[in-house]
Amino acid sequence: MPTAFRVAVTLVALCVSSGFAGAQSLPKEAPARTEIFPIPSLTLSDQQFLNGDEASGKPVTVAGEFRVAQGTGKMPVVVLIHGSSGVGATTEAWVHEFNAMGISTFVIDGFTGRGLTVTGPNQALLGRLNLIIDIYRSLEILAKHPRVDPDRIVLMGFSRGGQATLYASLDRFNKLWNKSGLQFAAYIPFYPDCSTTYRTDTDVAARPIRIFHGTPDDYNPVRSCKAFVERLKAAGRDVVLTEYPDSAHGFDSGLLGVNSVVVSANAQTVRNCHIKEGDRGVLMNGDTNAPFTYKDPCVELNPHVGGNPTTAAESRKAVVEFLQALFKLG
Repeated sequence: MPTAFRVAVTLVALCVSSGFAGAQSLPKEAPARTEIFPIPSLTLSDQQFLNGDEASGKPVTVAGEFRVAQGTGKMPVVVLIHGSSGVGATTEAWVHEFNAMGISTFVIDGFTGRGLTVTGPNQALLGRLNLIIDIYRSLEILAKHPRVDPDRIVLMGFSRGGQATLYASLDRFNKLWNKSGLQFAAYIPFYPDCSTTYRTDTDVAARPIRIFHGTPDDYNPVRSCKAFVERLKAAGRDVVLTEYPDSAHGFDSGLLGVNSVVVSANAQTVRNCHIKEGDRGVLMNGDTNAPFTYKDPCVELNPHVGGNPTTAAESRKAVVEFLQALFKLG
């Protein structure tokens, strides 16, 4: 068979194959396209972060998975950031939910590129604020993407990622580190740690903040978030805390059918710590007035984690309805 003929046959076969694939109806939760992005970021201490000390940070490349939902034109996006155990199965459940709604998703993996898998037993492995850098760098990528509506990007995070989501809303942090020219349309933290008081931390973006938490959470207790929410409300901010009874840390794993609570063996919790930003960006133990470390007596071990299918479904419904209204989805 002549070479030219073989090439022509191959091209026809490829065209037919592509057309056939495009003609198939995908499940609504399946993305139309998946793209993997390297995210140039930094690894730096909390003090370096708070001082805006970019020059002292260690360059690192983390990753983001962008799933473009079915549809045309510029799409809304939810950016998701994981907790102390990295990207897990519960994140996938949320991704499927959003993709089925016609919302694209961008899942950040802030651990693998740093050689980390978990930080629960040793939270000192990564600064408390470091994931915020990854978040802002991801926003720079999305700002340039032809399939992204820059006015409809929401940030959602879980536990350590919920903490990063909550504090990524601070005006001061945006001015220091967000070079994208964009602002998130809303912030959705799930069971974040709210135990740290930062300077000017009630000056947040003029965007909705919707926090979801469990009453018996002994990893990141809801009481500190209640106190922060009251300060934010007093400052006139658009913030709502939804609290679920019988819902341990990670209760949304109930979306996967998880219906039990177990000890997170040797995981560190600052549930009884009062951390505050001191001079020159040093995080201080509010009880001892000494620089905070994870060796402080207030740091305890073995908090509980577990799913609750009922409240997981309630939180999913609340998030879906919030995004439908925010993104003006039909």
